[in-house]
Amino acid sequence: MILAVDTSLGTAVALIDADGERRAEAGAVDPLGHAEVIGDLLVDVLREVGDAKITHVVAGMGPGPFTGLRIGIAAARAFALGRGLPVVPIPSHFGAALTALESETAPFAIVTDARRREVAITVFDGLDDDGIPVVVADTVLVRAADADAHLDGIRRIDVTTLSASDLARVGVRALAAGRTLAGEEPLYMRHPDVTLPGAPKKVGT
Repeated sequence: MILAVDTSLGTAVALIDADGERRAEAGAVDPLGHAEVIGDLLVDVLREVGDAKITHVVAGMGPGPFTGLRIGIAAARAFALGRGLPVVPIPSHFGAALTALESETAPFAIVTDARRREVAITVFDGLDDDGIPVVVADTVLVRAADADAHLDGIRRIDVTTLSASDLARVGVRALAAGRTLAGEEPLYMRHPDVTLPGAPKKVGT
């Protein structure tokens, strides 16, 4: 079984089996309360499947806000470390694209709120031979007011909640194909507001 955790939007947790069938899923739409709910959501999905063996943990790598995204990735890595499991990093927009592809065929853009009147945009077009959504324009950060002009007629799909089950399915397909879809570093769309101070200035004597 595959466990998936994503906090790029709300908080989403799911378990699917090796055939991609959803076994349990739980989520919360609040984009700010990840730390408060992530533990309970993990408990809920694990309780639902009982003693089923988990083999991998899929971590949604964004795009997303700095703090919220870190909470989900840290939870996925901590769970994997505790059980000695590998972590499979997957860009969060791939999960949203797989959901959209149930009804979309032409090129389309996954658009998610990046806050501060900005949106994150990734353009996809169908599935490749491994069943993984095809990226035709990499993720960019755009002013929300300029999004339609940026897309220039490409159909946009504004996503406010993410299916952890579909994120997990992308992970299963990437594993089967021996592919790596994301690195270890999350896709933060901007640097955090809080930064470490520099070295103290020397005081003359």
